Amino acid sequence: MQVTGMLYGSRLLQHVGFPATEVLGPSATEDEIQDLITRHGLIFIKPLFKGGVGKKAKAGLIGKATDLKVALAEKERLYFAEHRHETAYAKANGVTFEAGVPAEHEVYFSITDDTRFRAPSMTLTHRGGVDIEEIPKGDVATIPFDALTGLKAFVVANALSDLGAPKEIVSPLVQHLPRLWELVHHYGMTTLELNPIRLRADSGGRLTPMACDFKCGFDRDDPRVSRLGLPPHLFTSDVSDFEQEVNQLRTHQGQSDVFVINPEGTILAPTFGGGANSLVTEVLGDAAIISSDFGGNPPYDKMKAVAAICFRHFLKQTNVLFVVGGKSNNTDILTTFRSIGDALREAFSQQGPVPLYVVVGRGGPNLVRGMGYLADTCDALGLPYRFFGFDSAISEVVTYAKRIDAWMKAGGRAELARKLGVDRAA
Repeated sequence: MQVTGMLYGSRLLQHVGFPATEVLGPSATEDEIQDLITRHGLIFIKPLFKGGVGKKAKAGLIGKATDLKVALAEKERLYFAEHRHETAYAKANGVTFEAGVPAEHEVYFSITDDTRFRAPSMTLTHRGGVDIEEIPKGDVATIPFDALTGLKAFVVANALSDLGAPKEIVSPLVQHLPRLWELVHHYGMTTLELNPIRLRADSGGRLTPMACDFKCGFDRDDPRVSRLGLPPHLFTSDVSDFEQEVNQLRTHQGQSDVFVINPEGTILAPTFGGGANSLVTEVLGDAAIISSDFGGNPPYDKMKAVAAICFRHFLKQTNVLFVVGGKSNNTDILTTFRSIGDALREAFSQQGPVPLYVVVGRGGPNLVRGMGYLADTCDALGLPYRFFGFDSAISEVVTYAKRIDAWMKAGGRAELARKLGVDRAA
């Protein structure tokens, strides 16, 4: 998740008129906090984390207060709170103050792209407020719908009827939930989750759904995201300098998704395509330095810049430069390989020669010309290489790269260093 919490979530929900709990940011004054308590009786204090880290409530990282003294004490406790859940770690930088919403009913709702149906799907249960995984399957409805027609009211009504939801919550949800598809569709979201939605009764007893927690993810390459005017820092987390540099190149339809797996790894694998990335990451394990997807037919300037960043940060420790991807339909392999080769030449010129074995597995337009260019580059730099075309099984290519890495560690790197006339420590 790229945006979590109600500080920005409430602002995004305003675009489609979906009601949300009142929220104050970390700069709220004591008078503003006291006024919020006076009007609502109860407030919740939540730490501000970048990205999504689950199980905050179970970790005791959500405070509540009915008076200003307790609210300020909770603010002090949570302002720089640290939280780790499974492999995810985050450190807070601020808190929000959110009005409590008294309600008898809580609802979980989400929209996401579902690969099972090859369509967006709605997940809905009237037993929200807890982890969706803890709810019995019979109490959860997951319904695909047509992206062209959108989420219609009858889809929500039928799902609630099948779940046996209380009659009094059906009409308010049928009126409000379809609006959330507009938010997802018109602003480049891939996932939206509200949990819980609490149904607050007005003086006449009519229920109104109020969003009390918000999570969403964006397709950063979708230009519709810019309509929201969100600050760039929302899309960063506790990332390395390398990841931050690459993320700043997200100016093209092609992906720049990258994550450092092991900063001490020995195989640098610029990968093209999500399927190839999954296989490469799983098979290489701790030997892989990065997990990446640089596909989408990137232009020469962008791919060269990405490769230069990779080489500047990790070339000195790399045993195997592993350029790998599936058989592309539209990516110009010559452009991709030319940009990587030119970046490698410049890295050797600036950093000095590095004992390196180049392994390539790729298919697509201009493959032979691209491999010829990269082979000429390796010959000029004195580097050994092995290239595999589209008719080679990618699993075998990945296994081959692992064997070369093992050979380099067993003395091949020192042998190649002597051939290049560089110190073994390089």
